[in-house]
Amino acid sequence: MEQMKRLMLGNEAVAQGAWEAGLRVAASYPGTPSTEVTECLAKYPEINCQWAPNEKVAAEVAFGAAIAGGRSITCMKHVGVNVAADPIFTAAYTGVRAGMVIVCADDPAMHSSQNEQDSRYYARAAHIPMLEPSDSQECKEFTKLAYQLSEELDTPVFVRLTTRIAHARSAVTLEPREEVALKPYQKDAMKYVMMPAMARKRHPVVEAREIKLAKDANTMPINRVEIRDTKVGIVTSGACYQYVRDAMPEASTLKLGLVYPLPMELIAEFASKVEKLIVIEELEGLIERDIKAAGIECVGKELTGIQGELSVEKLRTILCGAEAPAAPNAELPVRPPVLCPGCPHRGVFYAINRLGLNVMGDIGCYTLAALAPLSAVDACLCMGASIGMASGAERAQGREFSRKTVAVLGDSTFIHSGITSLIDAVYNQETITVIILDNRITGMTGHQQNPASGKDIHNQPAPQLNIEKLVESCGVNDITIVDPFDLKATEAALKAATAREEVSVVIARRPCALLDKTPRKPYVIDGCKGCGACMKLSCPAIERHGKLVKINAALCNGCGMCEQVCPFKAIKCGEEC
Repeated sequence: MEQMKRLMLGNEAVAQGAWEAGLRVAASYPGTPSTEVTECLAKYPEINCQWAPNEKVAAEVAFGAAIAGGRSITCMKHVGVNVAADPIFTAAYTGVRAGMVIVCADDPAMHSSQNEQDSRYYARAAHIPMLEPSDSQECKEFTKLAYQLSEELDTPVFVRLTTRIAHARSAVTLEPREEVALKPYQKDAMKYVMMPAMARKRHPVVEAREIKLAKDANTMPINRVEIRDTKVGIVTSGACYQYVRDAMPEASTLKLGLVYPLPMELIAEFASKVEKLIVIEELEGLIERDIKAAGIECVGKELTGIQGELSVEKLRTILCGAEAPAAPNAELPVRPPVLCPGCPHRGVFYAINRLGLNVMGDIGCYTLAALAPLSAVDACLCMGASIGMASGAERAQGREFSRKTVAVLGDSTFIHSGITSLIDAVYNQETITVIILDNRITGMTGHQQNPASGKDIHNQPAPQLNIEKLVESCGVNDITIVDPFDLKATEAALKAATAREEVSVVIARRPCALLDKTPRKPYVIDGCKGCGACMKLSCPAIERHGKLVKINAALCNGCGMCEQVCPFKAIKCGEEC
């Protein structure tokens, strides 16, 4: 029978591979560029799939499933691995009963991330194998291989993606699902309870496993030597393999499918067959360093650098002396990202700006408020950090500074890692003001459900977290709920909250504009005086035409915030004009 093929994103192919491998349990937290893996997994009825409050919880759920005998997976972006590192490192010691796969998606060039972290460091530090596919077919096959290795070696296994692999499509051959029997649960405290005495015995097991895999890697088919012209040999992996093949099709290549541990004997053999050895890898030079440490002469990062993405064009310039790609036309208008028309966050940041507050921001769509003309975010570090930063600023500057400082984070981010920081602020008797932007969804990564949305990953009803009761249980006495479309009420709530001599929480509650289907008439401007007050809202529907302003009816969401800020009452709902 002819096998079916389908064009798939790398992320889709990982999900397909996990399903084909008999996956039972999936738990993740959304994070670009990894989100679609779990969204696709949720479509398979055989898989018990969930969104977790954060990556640490997701990894723990996956680990629990694995030691209970069911194949599991957890998916996250590179900075999510930081959050999940605590259970992951110890899971390397305990091992697993059924296969456990950790999908981590790195983001070279920071398309949607706050840093260019290289997750291969985690494989090295945790002593966990890491596979890196270079197209969608390999995404599927490597995921299936990861389960095989996980069970053979008794360890979790990383599958590393990058943005280009995760979000590029190529043909994938579909195969039937393998129904893997659920292994019976067995108590084994010496293996799974990591008290010091047990951990000391497990550490040598980890080291022996790594040595064995490093030896076996030299004959693994996923580490493939391709001899062509022997003047140049290139060691590479992942997306970079595709770039190398296009940029230098005549060069010999050693394509690494296992990027940790490395097949050093195979690398040495390959190096002996070529006149010049080059290592092409994005971000850090981990492969290059290991090769040089083995006494093998090569070049790498002095050619490519450690920042940003590589590409066919860049490699042609670096390796072949081709002309550098032409710079973008300087006359093209700059199109910075902006909050959507009708975004409920806009009202909060407009009020913050009017009050001249200092803002400790967080990870989410609302980080865009750092851009002019809102200019209302001073710092953004990581998920949930806004509250801790505001507390630290008060400790350094004193309570008068705290009266002019707020921490801003979304509902999903608050649940992810803001709750403990709020408890800390109350416990240590801070006077900070926390603003929770409750739009009832995880918006930045594409509208995934969370515990506050009232729905699960399948969009079915689920218990809905009551944020105000949770905040109250953390010890907060001053809690205000506002509609951010009401600018006066929002400003008044922030003014009152920042004046309190205790921790205050303002919950700005309104659904994401892209989910709110309430029909509204677009607004129009009649008699504009050109004062520009409405432009301070930073709404893309409000456009300047010469000295005057017009509202683009095709973009207007009808939220009415512009009507509230016009000092001349020139902005009205369309049906009134």
